[in-house]
Amino acid sequence: MKVDIWSDIMCPFCYIGKRKFEHALEQFEHKNKITIQWRSFQLAPELETDPSKTTYEYLAEKKGWTLDYTKQVHAQLTESAREVGLNYNFDDAIPANSFNAHRLSHLAAKHHVQNEMEERLFFAYFTEGKNVDDDDTLVKLGVDAGVPAEEVREMLQNDLYTIQVHEDINKARQVGVQGVPFFVINNKYAVSGAQPSDVFLDALQKAWQEIEQETAAGPADNTKGAACSPDGIC
Repeated sequence: MKVDIWSDIMCPFCYIGKRKFEHALEQFEHKNKITIQWRSFQLAPELETDPSKTTYEYLAEKKGWTLDYTKQVHAQLTESAREVGLNYNFDDAIPANSFNAHRLSHLAAKHHVQNEMEERLFFAYFTEGKNVDDDDTLVKLGVDAGVPAEEVREMLQNDLYTIQVHEDINKARQVGVQGVPFFVINNKYAVSGAQPSDVFLDALQKAWQEIEQETAAGPADNTKGAACSPDGIC
């Protein structure tokens, strides 16, 4: 059974949603028969990477917020992350365009380490304060996840996987993705946002039961939760 996950590296709820989904998967009886495909989505495709700015400053400018309010919002996100065992460090987070990181994720899929690559990119952005649009950094992160350094460099020097990233983004529009994370289980059950783990588990079980029963596909079960949207608030 396949699970497609639309996500963006700079989306705080995407990392939280990844953990909640993983907790559900641990409890799923048929977890070894699940194939996960990460799909690209950009919350801020126009963003110009600027290591001289903090994430607070970038969002304050973009949203028209005060710095104090921006820090309050991120303090709440940090607490939400802590509840699932993640350590967010927004003080050091660097506003970075995620396009090349998405290309790296597609390259990692070729080596069957896409999930490991997504985890490494999330950790680099949210915890380590690394610039995920810097070539040398992406080479190092790729190697950490199991992608040969020379292939990462070749990708960065060319337009490899650019088409695949755009295809994912276009498909997101086709299936009605308005925010991320967005999970599609067995091409039928859609779970939007960083839902509680039991919601993911229930969707996995329903989808698996239908496979076993070989029943005809019915209407999608759309469940919405906390998410990030291009024009909304995380």
